[in-house]
Amino acid sequence: MTIGFTIHKRKTKVSSELAMRFAKLPVANISDSMSRITAAGPRLRPFHAKGKVMAGAALTVKTRPGDNLLVHKAIDMAEPGDVIVVDAGGDLTNSIMGEIMVYLAQEKGVAGFVINGAIRDIDEIHDSGIGMFAAGVTHRGPYKDGPGEINVPVSIDGMVVNPGDLIVGDCDGVVCVPQEQVEALLIAAEAKQAAEKREISAIRDGSVDRTWVDKLLDSRGVEYVN
Repeated sequence: MTIGFTIHKRKTKVSSELAMRFAKLPVANISDSMSRITAAGPRLRPFHAKGKVMAGAALTVKTRPGDNLLVHKAIDMAEPGDVIVVDAGGDLTNSIMGEIMVYLAQEKGVAGFVINGAIRDIDEIHDSGIGMFAAGVTHRGPYKDGPGEINVPVSIDGMVVNPGDLIVGDCDGVVCVPQEQVEALLIAAEAKQAAEKREISAIRDGSVDRTWVDKLLDSRGVEYVN
């Protein structure tokens, strides 16, 4: 096996049906249901049209900074609904992709990209309708030499993504749900969403109970000073 220059077959992935159910939930509620310890970092921001939610199975790419040869290959391998997750080391010197690759991906039915690196052609990407999260923008183009790997575990700011895991992204950022935890997390996140809706209704009708604030402060020994 060539170290650092391998392409693996993705053996399993989260179903599109489950991905679509997660797409109806705020990333913040999914994150809260995962004990608030899983995140791809605040540098990954959406570059697509406002209001778009991206959800799908991860097709992972690990590449050297500034090189997109293996990203091209991943687009060719992608299945409809996939989210291509690229760990390019977070380097912003060279862009990993632009509008041409986005159009290629759209023809394959790709749901979106998560790029731990830079992109370019952001106006065209915004208008394309595809989901796009990236760490930054630069006009300087990429190289196409490799090395790189496809369908291997990658890590973005400590968030580990395995091939086939669920990726969900909205205006607050990106979260990865491990494939083996998807069904349990869906139940928890839907319950969290329902609880928030009840709380908002209570706020609107004036019945919300805020006594917990003073109770918690009292338990911490707060001192009130005139």
